[in-house]
Amino acid sequence: MATFVFVQPAWMGGWCWNKVAAQLRELGHEVYAPTLTGLAERAHLASPDVGLTTHIEDVVSVVVFDDLRDIVLVGTSSGGTVITGVANRITDRIASLVYLDAFLPSAGQCTLDLLAGERRQALETLVETEGDGWLVPRFAPPPWPVILRGEVWQDTDESDVEWMLPRLRPPPVRHFTDPVQLEPGRTDGIELTYIRCSLRPPAPFDAAAAHARSTPGWRSIEIDTPHVPYVTHPNVVTETLVEISASR
Repeated sequence: MATFVFVQPAWMGGWCWNKVAAQLRELGHEVYAPTLTGLAERAHLASPDVGLTTHIEDVVSVVVFDDLRDIVLVGTSSGGTVITGVANRITDRIASLVYLDAFLPSAGQCTLDLLAGERRQALETLVETEGDGWLVPRFAPPPWPVILRGEVWQDTDESDVEWMLPRLRPPPVRHFTDPVQLEPGRTDGIELTYIRCSLRPPAPFDAAAAHARSTPGWRSIEIDTPHVPYVTHPNVVTETLVEISASR
């Protein structure tokens, strides 16, 4: 049985993994899904000082204090930047690193560096106009219900939308703007997998998936889901992760 540690995307909390976590636990796996500082049930801890380093420490602390080893570390969307930083800190505790439709930064890059110019500009404008200069209310001008149901997240199940909407919280902008530290060769020996959600429109994740396909040591998988499959297609995510963990 595997030990999975899940890292959420911005705006969400550990709650977003509930469906997948329940299925994995039913199969006998161990699952941890810590909420990053300033989000979900930890929203009251948000401040301008909270950033990527804080969020890396959130995950590292769970792994170290619970003495977890040989873990499968999974990050999605902006959580990909977080797990990259975590892997740089506790390489010896990680057996497999899984990027689920996630940002894949190089050393010294931040998540904002990987956004297209218009998307980056929209985010920066929202921070200044609606986020008091340090919070990211959302990543595009439409309201959240439109975003959830739209071409990006494509969640048309109303029960999912009703479940997610009241749980979304604005992340501190430094989650996106702090650069990640990654020493050369640091992930050597860790199994690396990129899972691309094929129903997601062209995005930075295409470049990340292409990198995985063309780089020795990476496994590339494509699943026929939108960008939030842990909500919309939990069975697919569970099956894919079980296959990955079984191949270690």
